[in-house]
Amino acid sequence: MAGLYSSSSSKPTSSDSASSRILLLITFLPLSLACFAFLLQWRSGINDSVTQWFDDNYPFPGMATVSEKRSLRSDPSCVSLLGQSRTQSFPYLRDWKLDHKPDLKPKICITTSTSAGLEQTLPWIFYHKVIGVSTFYLFVEGTAASPNVSRVLETIPGVNVIYRTRELEEEQAKSRIWNETWLEKFFYKPCNYELFVKQNLNMEMAITMARDAGMEWILHLDTDELVHPSGTREYSLRNLLRDVPADVDAVIFTNYESSIERDDIKEPFTEVSMFKKNFKHLPRDVYYGNYKEATRGNPNYFLTYANGKSAARIQDHLRPNGAHRWHNYMKYPNVMELGEAAILHYTYSKFSDLTSRHDRCGCKPTKEDVKRCFMLEFDRAAFIIASTSTSEEMLQWYREKVVWTDENLILKLLRKGILTRIYAPMVIIQELREAGVFSSVVTSAHMSLSMNRSNSSTSSITRESSQATTRKVLEFDLDCESQSASAIPPKSSPGLETIQNV
Repeated sequence: MAGLYSSSSSKPTSSDSASSRILLLITFLPLSLACFAFLLQWRSGINDSVTQWFDDNYPFPGMATVSEKRSLRSDPSCVSLLGQSRTQSFPYLRDWKLDHKPDLKPKICITTSTSAGLEQTLPWIFYHKVIGVSTFYLFVEGTAASPNVSRVLETIPGVNVIYRTRELEEEQAKSRIWNETWLEKFFYKPCNYELFVKQNLNMEMAITMARDAGMEWILHLDTDELVHPSGTREYSLRNLLRDVPADVDAVIFTNYESSIERDDIKEPFTEVSMFKKNFKHLPRDVYYGNYKEATRGNPNYFLTYANGKSAARIQDHLRPNGAHRWHNYMKYPNVMELGEAAILHYTYSKFSDLTSRHDRCGCKPTKEDVKRCFMLEFDRAAFIIASTSTSEEMLQWYREKVVWTDENLILKLLRKGILTRIYAPMVIIQELREAGVFSSVVTSAHMSLSMNRSNSSTSSITRESSQATTRKVLEFDLDCESQSASAIPPKSSPGLETIQNV
């Protein structure tokens, strides 16, 4: 104080006041900066359009009803299936608790016919939950219908498991679909044709179930396909469909095809990031100018189908129109193609997808006979190879036809826009896995089995529900005039021979 004042009784001079202000500024400036930095890092204080969804009061979509549906909360590890992410790769997934209020619009459901195991089905379900799907209708067979798999699927809120029982087949045999001309060319044929008809019958049932549940949109997807809502706010399928004009009855998602870079992939959803774009999302000169390099000696530009999948608004007289489209018995639907969003198809992404081909069909492995069984050329070739070759020969064929190993070609097609990198699904599913979502669902389901139910009683209930729903499907008015649009099967991309007509 002696340096600031001449005496204890004297009044401070103007220079003394200035010095005091400087001293206060020096004292409080670091504190103010620290407070400001704290506020910037405090996420809950930022009015962010994405983070405002996240609230510890809301569990992961649908998971709050687990205790009400199955009494599965006996395991403390199941209280928070998502929990805290341990990585920084997708920061918006930290403490993600999507607000799953019953009035969220629109209500979206997915139906599928599957025999896949949990390693494929659980990531597929929860990924679509993240982007806005609330309800699933799973028509299960094979591995998917086994007790160890089905008991887990049945515990997931929003998931409806329908078994292919004898009673179900008997009821579906009475479906009006068998009297319609639009599907008749696929009747009574083996393998892929049989599956195609079965998918349509299941889709028909799913429409009724979805309508009873108050759903507004329905998609048919396989469990090796993920919706990629590119170009939407917060990567949301719900936002995408909410913005569709009210007079549009259905939207078409163009599909992209996985382009794998290794032959040892085990989990495609988290190991594949490169995809080949559909010709509809490419300039004509780019598509045809690089067609031969992009096909790499395969029969077509895509290994399998190229005509996308669609989502339909649930309304009166809605019907399936093959596994790729929807139609209406009373009108031609108003359909809109989406410009950015796509279906990511992870086809032949594992070597086992090839080696297991010969177990899926009883056709003879000849060029003539496989035409009765498979609609697409690559599937025919793959079946013959899988049925007639050694493991070493299959692996060599797989590396030549499926795996992308030419780095220069990859770089060229990436620059042309034919190949593209898509990381969002990979990151979301990896975050879910690291957060323990999938393991917690499996653990909880198995712990609950001995305490709450037996698999046999649950199967009986599901069979009864399936029969009732099927009977309800058959109650439609058979006298109404149906449109004659033929069912749309999986189709290949246009080849060079069609260049004059495109």
